Amino acid sequence: MIARACGDWRLTLRPDLGGAVAGLTWRGEPVLRPTPDDAADVLRTACFPLLPYANRIAEAAFAWRGRSISLRPSPGFEPHALHGVGWRTPWTVEAGDGHQVALTFDHVADDDWPWAFTARQVFAVDEAGLSIQLALTNRADQSAPAGLGLHPYFVRTAETRLGLRAPEVWLSDPTLIPRRLAPSAELVDWSARPRLADVPPIDHAYANWTGPAELIEPHRRLRLSASPNAAWVHVFTPAGEDFVCVEPVTHRPDAVNAPAGEASGLMSLAPGETLAMSMRVEAVTSDRAPPGS
Repeated sequence: MIARACGDWRLTLRPDLGGAVAGLTWRGEPVLRPTPDDAADVLRTACFPLLPYANRIAEAAFAWRGRSISLRPSPGFEPHALHGVGWRTPWTVEAGDGHQVALTFDHVADDDWPWAFTARQVFAVDEAGLSIQLALTNRADQSAPAGLGLHPYFVRTAETRLGLRAPEVWLSDPTLIPRRLAPSAELVDWSARPRLADVPPIDHAYANWTGPAELIEPHRRLRLSASPNAAWVHVFTPAGEDFVCVEPVTHRPDAVNAPAGEASGLMSLAPGETLAMSMRVEAVTSDRAPPGS
C-alpha cells in the first residue's frame, strides 16, 4: 500500500489490486469508502480505473472495422464484458514524490481485449483535494476502440444529497444495456439535489453532463469535476449500501455497439495515439460553498 498526504487530505493506493485507490480522507473523515485491509477484490476498493472501455459491452461482442470481436465475459457479470481490463491487473509504481504517484501497466492483446496498449494513472494530492489523470496509448499496429472512466465509491449517509446537471439519461434493459436516451426526469433529475434516501436505486449513465457534481452533507460538501471529454456520468445508488458511485466516463455504456452516426463518445485511436481524461475531488465545510456553486 502507498500513502500520500497534503494538508487535510490523505490518500492510500493499492497498485497490486487493480491500480485502485484504497482510501481518501479529508480532516480525518472518509470521502471515499475505506478498503478493508484484507481486500482481494477490486470491487471492495475506494476507486478504480475503467479502460479501455467503461461499463458493459453487450454479450461481450461487437464489430470493429469489419472484424467480429468476441471478448471473454467478465466473471460475475455474464454474458457481458464489464469495465475493461485495467481493474483486473496489478499496476507498476513508475514514479512518485511527496504528493504524487504514477502507476502504469502494459496490456498484451488477449481474449479480454485484442489490442495492446499502455495505461498510466497519476495521482496528486494538494491542499485543496485529489486529482487523478488517466491515459491510454494504443500500442497495436492498427486502430483500436478506446474509452476511459473512473469509478469512485463516495461515502453515503442517510442525509447525503446528490446534485449534478445532465439533461438526458440512458434507460436500460434488465441486464443494464442502454436502450433509449430519455429526459433525466423520466428516471431521476439530480439538478434539484435530492436526498439519496428519497430516490429509487439506479445504475444508469447520464448524458451531456456539464459538471461538477456535488455530494452534500449537513457538515460538508464534496465536489467532483472531470475533464470536458468526460461528458457522461454513471450514477450507481444501490439499496442498503453506505456508498454512492458517481463515475465520470468518456462514453456511454455499450458504446462499441452504438448505431452508426451516434455521438457515443467512443474514440478510435491510431497506433501510438493517446486518449486521456482527469477527475478531481474537493471538499468544503457546509458554511462555505465551493467557488462557482
